[in-house]
Amino acid sequence: MRLWRIKNWTNHPVVSQREVLQDLVTSAQYTVFGKQHSFSKLFSVKEFKLHVPISEYEDLQPYIQRMLDGEENVLWNAPVKWFAKSSGTTGNKSKFIPVSDESLNENHFKASKDVLTNYYNNFPSSDLLTGKGLVVGGSHQISTFNGEIQYGDLSAVLMQNTPFWGQWLRTPELSVALMDDWGEKIEKLAQSTANENVTSLAGVPTWTLLLLKRILEIKGKQTISEIWPNLELYINGGVSFIPYRDQFEKIIGKPINYLEIYNASEGFFAGQDGPENDGMTLFTEHGIFYEFMPVEEYGKKLPKTFGLDKVEINKNYALIISTTGGLWRYLVGDTIKFTSLNPYRIKVTGRLKHYMNAFGEEVIVDNSDKAIAVAAQKTGSVVMDYTAAPVYFSDKNNGAHEWLIEFDKEPLDINQFTFELDLALKNVNSDYEAKRYKDIALRLPYVHQLPKGTFTKWLQNNNRVGGQHKVPRLNNERKIIEEILSLI
Repeated sequence: MRLWRIKNWTNHPVVSQREVLQDLVTSAQYTVFGKQHSFSKLFSVKEFKLHVPISEYEDLQPYIQRMLDGEENVLWNAPVKWFAKSSGTTGNKSKFIPVSDESLNENHFKASKDVLTNYYNNFPSSDLLTGKGLVVGGSHQISTFNGEIQYGDLSAVLMQNTPFWGQWLRTPELSVALMDDWGEKIEKLAQSTANENVTSLAGVPTWTLLLLKRILEIKGKQTISEIWPNLELYINGGVSFIPYRDQFEKIIGKPINYLEIYNASEGFFAGQDGPENDGMTLFTEHGIFYEFMPVEEYGKKLPKTFGLDKVEINKNYALIISTTGGLWRYLVGDTIKFTSLNPYRIKVTGRLKHYMNAFGEEVIVDNSDKAIAVAAQKTGSVVMDYTAAPVYFSDKNNGAHEWLIEFDKEPLDINQFTFELDLALKNVNSDYEAKRYKDIALRLPYVHQLPKGTFTKWLQNNNRVGGQHKVPRLNNERKIIEEILSLI
């Protein structure tokens, strides 16, 4: 039955999106926000876009604060008792994203079921549900806003609200899964799951790798497949998996399936419907209405946005969403591109504010991830994490890019790694290649090998330790890179 529904919205995505928008506007027409923006008089996408401005978190924050204070019917017409707390990746300020019951049931849980349905459609003989799923992520706190409002990071909110049958399929117990202290948490996770029959893993790659290495130490084994012989699936999201895949294949020690999902605090947007597919299928019937803004429109007073019927392949768009949590024309901050229009499949290419364009080179995270992977492969090294920022023009020198890299396996020659990184960037980005021509605008990059644990220390210093927190890959200014360099 669910597979039929998936095929229906996959085959009729534009119709599904129109129905979603109509349901959203109808449901919220008598909210504070709905009354202010004439929702009861909106009967088309064009009218919706004319009456509702594109918003960022700061624009909706006054409404969200009223919800945190216990007021109802502000952005959404049903009580909202849960909020996903996110420090975001554009600053240290906490964001509280409303998570309504509809967000949970019609988006997060429904999308999760669809990912599972597609997986079983691809692998009908799978034993996935005969064992436990281990999710590496989440911390949980009780809100101090009032007695009823609760918050945690997204994975914690989802774990806390998982239906009872879902608890049987998960490990470890909730008290361990939701611990705040990540040093203690990794140890407890390792100790409590090492003897379980784990068939699937999910989580940010860096923290998952730390856990797997600790489990190998505890059990005295060389590969995870010796400990969890029935492990068959790793679900990843949040950062590109390209720099990590070789490490996972080595540490697991046998072929397994890898699936990418796009699940953020604001919603569950997309997931691979098959391990070999290029990109993730956009979920168009799951309580979210999408608009796509060409990145060059960002910052304009009246930026253009497009629906699914007007998007193009391989063009960078900023994602704008309207949701059952009460986010209206909300700029998520991520950039995506379509890899297919039938069905609609997307890839996350970076962040609107996470890029390097100090010299017109327009390097985005999709470029840097690919270049890092090529350089690592060419030099036999393994990259754990990285960040980069520009070195600006001075009286004596022209510009450059400075890279801070933590290696799991260091290259024999860091100069060779730098050469390969530079060459790979030229191959994937013609603007970068042009700026590197004869070193006129950009010199060869600087690459620093960081001591292991440096990035973790920076995250701890900035209260960003946790399953969904990550080091920003690229920055157009030097604040973060200077902070990290000061730790060495």
